[in-house]
Amino acid sequence: MTVDTSARSATWTYVDGEWLSGNPKLIGPTSHAMWLGSTVFDGARWFDGIAPDLDLHCQRVNRSALALGLEPVVSAQDIEALAWEGVKKFDGATALYIKPMYWGEHGMPGSVVAVDPDSTRFALCLFEAPMGEGPAGTGGQSLTLSPFRRPTIESMPTDAKAGCLYPNNARILMEARKRGFSNALVRDMLGNIAETGSSNVFMVRDGVVYTPAANRTFLAGITRTRVIALLRDAGFAVVETSLTLSDFEAADEIFTSGNYSKVVPVTRLEDRDLQPGPVAAKAKDLYMDWAHSEGGQDL
Repeated sequence: MTVDTSARSATWTYVDGEWLSGNPKLIGPTSHAMWLGSTVFDGARWFDGIAPDLDLHCQRVNRSALALGLEPVVSAQDIEALAWEGVKKFDGATALYIKPMYWGEHGMPGSVVAVDPDSTRFALCLFEAPMGEGPAGTGGQSLTLSPFRRPTIESMPTDAKAGCLYPNNARILMEARKRGFSNALVRDMLGNIAETGSSNVFMVRDGVVYTPAANRTFLAGITRTRVIALLRDAGFAVVETSLTLSDFEAADEIFTSGNYSKVVPVTRLEDRDLQPGPVAAKAKDLYMDWAHSEGGQDL
């Protein structure tokens, strides 16, 4: 197998029973995934010797595969074990992104478009990715309102972490950055705020934490669920409900959650400056405390 060693950071990928370094060439021009987009993935994090909620991410990638018509050919438990095996290939100095993936090679007999679940392939990729890097950073992010919207379950497989959904996220982010913002609030088809272009979103008003209700237009993330539970256990009222742009404009503070950077404050919404708030700081502290104590699943 030809391997591209030009990966941006140290990278190891498990595929077809072996670990390969760099960026292995996995699909060709006739692969269903290359041609028609039958890909799903998930993302977990390893840092400080721990991998919070790794088991849940491994379970979700298998659910995503089923939602896209693929066959999850590796159990969640085996994916988790492989991830820990892969972690040992790194020096432990830099945080890692853990990315299990499925894709289809062929279409169904008699149909080019529908994927053949029997042609499902699996790979697990781990690469170095320092915590806090990326568009969000650690010092806060700026948000605008995107002109683009999230699709519904009737029009796209929004119940899967599917690659075919991400060109929409990409154009959301690119359009926002062209206007000087790092990210954007994204509405669903009813006009309610669903998420940002790359994360789930929270707002705080008079000490109450609000977040968009999961309505199958966006993935209610694993980190989102964890943050909600931790805040509630700490005594905060957390309300999942329909929220509009006006609600966010009137918020005392706004923050986001996601696997890549965990909890990040919002420091600007359109032309309004915001200070990183105490609830966002508390949410991040609660998450990290939990991860390093009972939730880390360390080796």
